Amino acid sequence: MAKINGNIKSVATVFVMVAMLFCVVSCKKKVHEYTDSVENRALTPTLRATDVMTTVSDSGITRYRLTTPLWEIYEHAEEPYWAFSQGLHFDRFDPNFNVDAQIDCDRATYWSVKKLWHLEGNVKCTNLEGERFETPELYWDQNLERIYSDSVIVIYKQDLKITGKGFESNQTLTNYRILLPQGIIPINTDEEEETTEE
Repeated sequence: MAKINGNIKSVATVFVMVAMLFCVVSCKKKVHEYTDSVENRALTPTLRATDVMTTVSDSGITRYRLTTPLWEIYEHAEEPYWAFSQGLHFDRFDPNFNVDAQIDCDRATYWSVKKLWHLEGNVKCTNLEGERFETPELYWDQNLERIYSDSVIVIYKQDLKITGKGFESNQTLTNYRILLPQGIIPINTDEEEETTEE
């Protein structure tokens, strides 16, 4: 009986020692790391994502697909906006989920309250009919369902290259006009010469 009591006391002593050691280790003072406080929240992104491909819904229906290397959202700016400083590829879907317009650019900004896009740098758009639009700058107002630009624009349409300055269109790029047309150039001049000789 004395031997059993001695074993129990030894086990109890070991248990108490382990518990005390655990308390000593866990009660050590923790070192907290702090970052600098944010001085201006308007200039700091509330979300930063890299290598993004996502869909955007409007009224519960998938309307757009965005692909970008860098997406930053500034919710605390005076006018909240999204920034795509490393380029953007954009697909717009029709109600049957067919792509009815595509846009590529070097940089883009989207003001989320106004629903206004500003696309810059090598802006290239393609509509459902395969017409290609190229300009250094383009605006897209989703509320007005209107795309427009004051910059030089080049439109590649079947066998024609149309140039001008200033441009406005519906958001599917199917009904558009150039404000100051500068010229229409046939792309395939060989076919034009053959037609003239006949």
